[in-house]
Amino acid sequence: MLAGSPGRVADYLDAIAQLAPLIAKHRDAFDTERRLPDTVFNALADAGLFRLWLPRAFGGPQLSPTDFMSVVEAASMLDGSIGWLVGNGGGMSRAGGYLPEPVAREFFSDPRAFIVSATAAVGLAHKVEGGYRITGRWPFGSGAHHASHFTALASMKDAGGNEEPPRFYYFRRRDVVIHDTWRVSGLRATGSCDFEVRDLFVAAQHAHDFIGVSATQDGVAYQLPAVSVFAWTVATVPLGIARGAMNAFVELAGRKARQGQVTTMRDRDIVQSNYGRADALHRAARAFLIDAMSQLTAALTEDGPRLIEARAVFRTACTHAAETALRIADLLAAETGTGSIFETSPIERYVRDIQAATKHIAMSTNNYVVSGRVGLGLDPGTFRF
Repeated sequence: MLAGSPGRVADYLDAIAQLAPLIAKHRDAFDTERRLPDTVFNALADAGLFRLWLPRAFGGPQLSPTDFMSVVEAASMLDGSIGWLVGNGGGMSRAGGYLPEPVAREFFSDPRAFIVSATAAVGLAHKVEGGYRITGRWPFGSGAHHASHFTALASMKDAGGNEEPPRFYYFRRRDVVIHDTWRVSGLRATGSCDFEVRDLFVAAQHAHDFIGVSATQDGVAYQLPAVSVFAWTVATVPLGIARGAMNAFVELAGRKARQGQVTTMRDRDIVQSNYGRADALHRAARAFLIDAMSQLTAALTEDGPRLIEARAVFRTACTHAAETALRIADLLAAETGTGSIFETSPIERYVRDIQAATKHIAMSTNNYVVSGRVGLGLDPGTFRF
């Protein structure tokens, strides 16, 4: 059990490999239940996979961004929904680096703590004695059914009636209404339902800024710009799913022939060429993503053009990774032929999970606009990059 243990990345990778038979056993339920079975979720939690960015001060591993990526990729290779929830849940354990220490200790005293976050909508906050009153409904609450806590953006107006920047507010599971909205094609087992609170009191110590949040713990994950670190938790998933699809294709190509042919798929020149192309695309996109994160962390001590450029290029790398994963999925599906559309195909789930994952706003093509503006000497045009 790795929860509460600094552990090496290799331990997490071994734990993921050991979970493969359990995930395979329950995979049919992923689509029908549209959430992870409790048995699977609890196994992931007990392996410490939802605590990847929990500060060392609270017994967490506090992984580096690249180590975090390696673990999320491995989980995504097994299954897109698994990777998505490990990325989101493991990523939100960084809340321990933002919240006051007593609050963080309380939240993560539960070894199966899982914080669901949402940034796709903004609720309303009103300041009251000791805290705030919050009302709102937020979509895409990945892992909602297994959450111990939720956090979402809400904004309020100052004394002059001007809207202040949104902040994150944290709610307990018992205070949240979950709406069964997650009826989708891909990433079905993430249970990314809407969630809602109405006139809920949130103590002041259960809130913090979104942009420019002040870290309460030392560590790169807590020093990164909030928008950037959130993007990292999801942008690392599609390439992991793509590599899982490639692994499945290798196994398939070694035992099957296309209809009307005798030779196995892997013995055909065109298959060899396209697999080699997919591998090159994957390695290049992954290298770009890692390099962009390295440049961003190197620029953290600055607050000028270099940091702005690094943030813009990083978001471009996220979008490029998503587009590359989609291209790989298309290549593999084309080589698999009509077999790729059947649920019995080892490729089918990977393809639709990639299509769902890459729709996330963190990987929007608008990131190219921001990067292009900065490269052309203009302002970014948005603060959310």
